[in-house]
Amino acid sequence: MTEHILEMRSITKRYPGVVALKDVSLTVDEGEIHAICGENGAGKSTLMKVLSGVEPAGSYEGEIHYRGRPVSFATINDSEAEGIVIIHQELALVPHLSIAENIFLGNEQTKGGVISWHETNARAAELLERVGLREKPVTPVGQLGVGKQQLVEIAKALTKNVSLLILDEPTAALNDDDSEHLLTLIRGLRDEGVTSIIISHKLGEIAAVADATTIIRDGSTIETIDMGVPADQKRTLIPRIIKGMVGRDIDNLYPERNAEIGEEIFRVEDWHVGHPTQQGRVVVDGASLTVRAGEVVGIAGLMGAGRTELAMSVFGRSYGRDISGTAYMHGRPVRLHSVSDAIDAGIAYVSEDRKQYGLNLIQDIRTNVTSAGLKKITTGGWINGNEEISVAERYRSSLNIKTPTVMAPVGKLSGGNQQKVVLSKWLYTEPELLILDEPTRGVDVGAKFEIYSIINELAEAGKAIIVISSELPEVMGLSDRIYTLSTGRITGEVAAQDATQERLMELMTRERE
Repeated sequence: MTEHILEMRSITKRYPGVVALKDVSLTVDEGEIHAICGENGAGKSTLMKVLSGVEPAGSYEGEIHYRGRPVSFATINDSEAEGIVIIHQELALVPHLSIAENIFLGNEQTKGGVISWHETNARAAELLERVGLREKPVTPVGQLGVGKQQLVEIAKALTKNVSLLILDEPTAALNDDDSEHLLTLIRGLRDEGVTSIIISHKLGEIAAVADATTIIRDGSTIETIDMGVPADQKRTLIPRIIKGMVGRDIDNLYPERNAEIGEEIFRVEDWHVGHPTQQGRVVVDGASLTVRAGEVVGIAGLMGAGRTELAMSVFGRSYGRDISGTAYMHGRPVRLHSVSDAIDAGIAYVSEDRKQYGLNLIQDIRTNVTSAGLKKITTGGWINGNEEISVAERYRSSLNIKTPTVMAPVGKLSGGNQQKVVLSKWLYTEPELLILDEPTRGVDVGAKFEIYSIINELAEAGKAIIVISSELPEVMGLSDRIYTLSTGRITGEVAAQDATQERLMELMTRERE
């Protein structure tokens, strides 16, 4: 057994007009959990694509040594044959197939050329027990939450005799409980001899689980930090990691804002929302809230509490059925029966899922930025192309969207820059109320600070803002007031200066009376 299971030496990867990786080196010890941190676009995922054969040998410069010998992978099948398995942030599961079918997809359990369903389901059950997933092997994957789907991906990796497991943002879309379960599983795999590489923006999780952390910035290796210090000292390493990622100190993750709160902009009273397909099921139950000019109001709740359902139902009934209640803008009732109604009323909604609901990934930045406000640049049914480019360029500059041209496909941007494009799209509609649902999900710490600064600037300009976030420190760091939501009901309203994580959690878990 070698001391180093993996050595990547002087890796350089070029794309047309872009050097994605510049002389990057990475050393991973056998049996450790090795974290890779960096801003969006720093080159982390590209480095893992080089390692796994997604970017084939010959398309990059440098050497890869695995278990003490040089290797070159032409395809991902080549790396998997060596026990290197990558789980991408976008999970590669087929929703209509069962858990067992997904686990053995491409590696079917056959006897005499025919699939043995008994063997398939029996082996799947063993793997599910190993990863701690209490589901039947015949359950369709589409019925599982994202956290459970991650466990299915790991079970699938275990069928390939994995010795080096690569996880790209494994907890980005998970709640705290699912994240902790996944991290516990990764620790357990380490105890069984499986080495893991984790790409993550959640620095608290990195501090808790990683044995070593390599920082990449602008395609170059900055340093590798030994995380093997006592648990109570690990969090002292976070400022060092942040400085390495962004190239500067960030003394306060949440920039200060001078709150000048004005008149009420938006109010909703006794808001009820039924489940779109399950007759009789209530997902928002009598919610009432207000938000004023210059105010940031947070909504905190566990997964399934009804946070997104509340936001989407307010935004032109884009979720739910049998919706009732009254919404007010500037004290007057307003009709919100469609997305067009909501936009015309001065409401904008930045979805938690920017790729599915917020962006057209195959279109360019220019088209995405102007898509919600086309009537502003349209005359006689014709779009003014020059004005469209001018608008997109203005937001590219003001929001610091890192791209050489607004004609670039938005799908090619990093997560943080995609989020800025979504913000640009809705800011162009000149809303009075901006609802931000998980505004920094999958975004690195540097881009988070920029988005927080944008939120503060909008509030200081008199906008009313609602922020929904699964991260309690984020809700507390941004908000002037916080509403808590549990099983579709608002269970509390807390001023920011009085909020603690313990107080919010108590309200978020309060059962129906």
